[in-house]
Amino acid sequence: MNVIVVEDEPLAAERLISLLHKTGESVTVLEVFDSIKETVLFISGNKKVDLIFLDIELADGKSFEIFKQVTVEAPIIFTTAYDQYALQAFKYLSIDYLLKPIQEDLLKNALSKFRRLENNTVKDKLDQLTQLISQGGNRPKERILVKSGNKLQYKSADEIAYFWAEAKEVYIFTRTENKKYLIDYTMEELERQLDKSTFFRVSRKAIINVSSIAEIKGLISTRLEVKLNQPCINELTVSRDRAADFKNWLDR
Repeated sequence: MNVIVVEDEPLAAERLISLLHKTGESVTVLEVFDSIKETVLFISGNKKVDLIFLDIELADGKSFEIFKQVTVEAPIIFTTAYDQYALQAFKYLSIDYLLKPIQEDLLKNALSKFRRLENNTVKDKLDQLTQLISQGGNRPKERILVKSGNKLQYKSADEIAYFWAEAKEVYIFTRTENKKYLIDYTMEELERQLDKSTFFRVSRKAIINVSSIAEIKGLISTRLEVKLNQPCINELTVSRDRAADFKNWLDR
């Protein structure tokens, strides 16, 4: 299997190549590129490659720009430190999306997907690829990138007590720390991407983690008030039109 690695962090590229050799697969790394420009030149030169490992944040921009400049026919395994690009990545010929630091077992699974595609007919490849893309795009978010001052970090979805929309900004409030962090998502995006068995959008302003709920009180006009098992500075009220769905969601 001939592959190229597109990665602008030398240590990350070395780790990936080392893991590839440990998988037991017959892998030849033809080239390692750190930029959009170099990758485009390679692909436009009609060089044959079986698989591309593609980081998203490169030295000269996001690797999605590659697809605007040249036709990419080889399957792609995206490798990135951020999960916010998953839906965008699966628009392309992607068979997997691996978060850094890449785990050996997940890399093996990704290569197994590639082998299954490689061994099928062209029609089967397309059908199976569509299924893989669909599964990847529907996978609930596991982490949320947050802003803390001039720094970026991430929080596990399990750590989040609730999401709160204020003006045009959205925040998370964590469970263990009970701290507030700004995030770069809309409530609509979160409602689509979060695990629906864990999170429920109770109103236009709030999405709540079921594990953070202590009790629910009935209010006038059939609205419900949600009390958390931690201090909360916001009033979490289930809107009247969502109350029935909220009760059904809780009663599983």
